[in-house]
Amino acid sequence: MTAYPPISDQLPADDLESARKEGRRKMEWAAQHMPIMTALRAEFEADQPLAGERIAMAMHVEAKTAILVEVLADGGAEVAVTGCNPLSTHDDVSAALDTHENITSYAKRGVDSEEYYDAIHATIDLEPTITVDDGMDLVAAIHEDYPELIDGIVGGAEETTTGVHRLRAMDDDGALEYPVFAVNDTPMKRLFDNVHGTGESSLASIAMTTNLSWAGKTVVVAGFGYCGKGVARKAAGQNANVVVTEVEPRRALEAHMEGYDVLPMAEAAAVGDVFITTTGNRDVIVEDHFEVMQDGVLLANAGHFDIEIDLEALEALAVDTYEARDGVQAYELEDGRRLNVIAEGRLVNLAAPIALGHPVEVMDQSFGVQAACVRELVENGEAYDAGVHDVPDALDQKVAEIKLEADGVQFDDLTETQREYMGSWDHGT
Repeated sequence: MTAYPPISDQLPADDLESARKEGRRKMEWAAQHMPIMTALRAEFEADQPLAGERIAMAMHVEAKTAILVEVLADGGAEVAVTGCNPLSTHDDVSAALDTHENITSYAKRGVDSEEYYDAIHATIDLEPTITVDDGMDLVAAIHEDYPELIDGIVGGAEETTTGVHRLRAMDDDGALEYPVFAVNDTPMKRLFDNVHGTGESSLASIAMTTNLSWAGKTVVVAGFGYCGKGVARKAAGQNANVVVTEVEPRRALEAHMEGYDVLPMAEAAAVGDVFITTTGNRDVIVEDHFEVMQDGVLLANAGHFDIEIDLEALEALAVDTYEARDGVQAYELEDGRRLNVIAEGRLVNLAAPIALGHPVEVMDQSFGVQAACVRELVENGEAYDAGVHDVPDALDQKVAEIKLEADGVQFDDLTETQREYMGSWDHGT
């Protein structure tokens, strides 16, 4: 057991009440624009589907996430939550969450590595029956340090691309010992959160942090998965020239066919004004690339971990480093060129000083899927073996239906004849 304190014991006593009020204000604004979570909250409060469950969560603790946490708690669960990135927590929101009788929040912004993992271990002290993760640090910690708890865990849900990559690797090795839904891979997550959410929020965070325009700049997007597609599309929509780098031939071809320039990073490094990594892999931008970059470039990462830009190599090349602007660290090289790193190379749409994460409406959809997955685990967990599982398509569609109804959008349904035709094989020419 750890002795790591909740956020209410970490903030100065004189500031605590005002922090709670400000956090609650942010949450109330988010809730007004989250019709899916509002509908699910009403169901969860009425039915109490999570009564008796204990949920450990490692997420980006800000206003939108807080609505998910509260919905799970209002559904009867006891919840312990912490951050999944040292710079993405909003302390006031964390403090507001900690006032809920069913929630303990350990999330705090700016923690060091030891404190970060201490807080994760604190959530595991709850002895969870369900885990909700963003990046898989929580799942990894349970398997590595608390294997005795695994038999009591019904299952989990994983939010992001990097976490699902890690989970699938763990599953392939036969090391994942309870079922986890790959929420990231469901259409409602990929098509909206990854494309529109990452695209809009990453560009907005960079623009607000730097006070610079996109128009006319050459933006190099590393990776053309769903997140990369969103960043590329939104940058092009703001009149930037977009270059895509890729290692997967079909994605490179897709980017080419969509009209983007496609180059190896070794060539793109010499022409880019802004570099945004979206791969979920490490060492995407390295020393060889730094050596040919133009003076004044911006380097940002939209992947989960701070390993896509090799900052150790950049620091070794630099003769001076200084804070050029809040959230912007300049690295001055021997020849006078300055390469500017935003948000310490961490997830730029959440770690930059004034970053707010994905738009509220987008996260309403993703968190609706998360809540539906948690309920599915409680109600039908015995149907899922240990390993990574796709989200049941009916759950994903239901979330879309709630959103369409809330937005007043009507859509067609198949007739019985059409259903019969689509389900048969004997209708030939």
